[in-house]
Amino acid sequence: MYRQGDVLLVPIGAGPADGEPPAAAAGLPVRPRDGRGRMVLALGEATGHAHAVLGPGELRGGARPEDASVLHLPEGGRLVHEEHRTLSLPRGWYRVIRQREYVPGAVRIVAD
Repeated sequence: MYRQGDVLLVPIGAGPADGEPPAAAAGLPVRPRDGRGRMVLALGEATGHAHAVLGPGELRGGARPEDASVLHLPEGGRLVHEEHRTLSLPRGWYRVIRQREYVPGAVRIVAD
């Protein structure tokens, strides 16, 4: 597992044939890269800083923070953020999990 701030990446297995996506990625749309060519896993609401991945690959999932997301890095990549140490990630498939917190009456995604 790899953690950077409020983002957790959990390795998941590939599909039955080499190069196929795992079941967790089936049916999830490919999210576009931002204007700087990054795959943004989480955007800071307060600071505008981003947990973003550099390198070849694709991020699949919905646009809302609470939507399921899966990251594919066929050659590995780097997870960067302006306030955290850069993490090197080996090639593979990852489930992207956003940290949640409890507030009276609700559970919400942690705001960065």
